Amino acid sequence: MPFWKTPDNNQDNDKQMLTIKQATSLHLNVLVELFEQYREFYNAQPDKSRSQQFLEQRLNSKDSIILLAFDGQEAAGFVQVYPVFSSVAMRRVWLLNDLFVTHSKRQKGVAKKLMLAIEAEAQKAKVFSIKLATAIDNENAKHLYQSLGYRLIDNFDHYSKRIV
Repeated sequence: MPFWKTPDNNQDNDKQMLTIKQATSLHLNVLVELFEQYREFYNAQPDKSRSQQFLEQRLNSKDSIILLAFDGQEAAGFVQVYPVFSSVAMRRVWLLNDLFVTHSKRQKGVAKKLMLAIEAEAQKAKVFSIKLATAIDNENAKHLYQSLGYRLIDNFDHYSKRIV
């Protein structure tokens, strides 16, 4: 059975199926709900209207790839990557900017399945690497990434400057 459609071993008798789907405009409402929960996790002020507009733009312009996880009919999480390029490697790189699993589905393998699904898409697209960042104190995420073969890059200092 492919990894993107596997029985959730944490369910009781009915064994719901965890399914990963690429988000389209048909998923916009459920995606907005997940995105707002994600933003809340990072202490952002709720703004459903702006979230909907932002996600609609991403989906319509196809400048990001968003995968959704469903446990049966219930949305369980999402992952979003942005294609960029590495000048040194002269190849496409994906920036994994967002990974979110609903509170009730955490510690049940949803994040791992989303990561494996996005890696499979990256492999099909011949992406050189996936880069990501996480909060220094997000031990669960760091453990997941390391278990999947991601390694901490400590030979670069990354800087950021807010422009607007």
